[in-house]
Amino acid sequence: MKIIIAPDSLKGSITAIEAAFSIEKGVKNAFPEAETVLIPVADGGEGTMDTLVSATNGREVSVGVTGPLGQPINAKYGVLGDKKTCIIEMATASGLNLINDTELNPLKTTTYGTGELIKTALDEGYRNFIIALGGSATNDGGAGMLQALGIQLLDETNIEIGFGGGELNQIQKVNLDNFDERIYDSQFLIASDVENPLLGAKGATYVFGPQKGATEKMIQTLENNLTHWAELVENLTGKRLHDLEGAGAAGGLGGSLQAFFPSTIKRGVDVVIEYANLVEHLDHADLVITCEGQVDFQTVFGKTPMGVAQAANTRNVPTIIFAGTVGDNIQALYQYGVISVHGIINRPMSLEKAMNKASKLLEQTAEQVCRTYFLDKTVKKDH
Repeated sequence: MKIIIAPDSLKGSITAIEAAFSIEKGVKNAFPEAETVLIPVADGGEGTMDTLVSATNGREVSVGVTGPLGQPINAKYGVLGDKKTCIIEMATASGLNLINDTELNPLKTTTYGTGELIKTALDEGYRNFIIALGGSATNDGGAGMLQALGIQLLDETNIEIGFGGGELNQIQKVNLDNFDERIYDSQFLIASDVENPLLGAKGATYVFGPQKGATEKMIQTLENNLTHWAELVENLTGKRLHDLEGAGAAGGLGGSLQAFFPSTIKRGVDVVIEYANLVEHLDHADLVITCEGQVDFQTVFGKTPMGVAQAANTRNVPTIIFAGTVGDNIQALYQYGVISVHGIINRPMSLEKAMNKASKLLEQTAEQVCRTYFLDKTVKKDH
């Protein structure tokens, strides 16, 4: 039997690569002779860089940049195995994981460090980029990134604005004279785990602002400021970010990338699946196993298990999903080749304990599910 193991990370617990090894161990406990193919995946959020670098035998480069609150930090970009493609995960420079909960403030957080990563990679000669947008701490519309690459955002006194979404309403002039010309000679593939527009009830601020520390008062300020920014961008580039799909990703960074860069945007999971050659590995496969921290009604809207199941379904290979928790209304997944969804928690335990035991829980679940799924083959072999 051939089993494809294509999990995402369990956020805050184990990486996609670690999850893949744990599931494989469970499969081998049940069927030592099984052929397993490990293809860790991600959806454009945290872990996308590590996953793509691992899948293509690439490497990672450490760079000193400006963190989300203006502090100096060490971030990374990845170089894929083709030695031509640079993968930048914005969260490594501008992510929530870089700030204590007590310091979260989207009025002040900046994407400047993400721009510095791009600039460093340009300096090293890279012109083919993948930009992964998940996990941001920012709501600055990508303004910081643009500043790092030479665009001047000037107030009424012709002075450069400061960092953060709280400064966007001060912009009266956008000066492109010093914008890094190498951008125009490059190609940018935007890998996003969300499709939200920039503004409105489904936009960057209202949907994602609270998790970045935005209070109700901040939300109104940030929305007004992003509206001001969107109107400036439309007047300058002709690109209307207000209701553009994906423009609200990473606090509006997805919008600036689409407006100022030669770019295309795709579901992050589709980007990873393509570069990891998942579809090619599906030939003669009997089963695909994937997993994510939480599976619920939102999973069908482009999350990792959905992307994996859709790819497997093109080759008529069934998919089983493991999850830390299973929410409501998952029935839609069954239309796309998913045959079952399994929570890995096997007895009452705290969240902390479950996260600490995730590897073992995945292993145990994989063994028991595979023993059940392949029961017919086992019975026939025994007889």
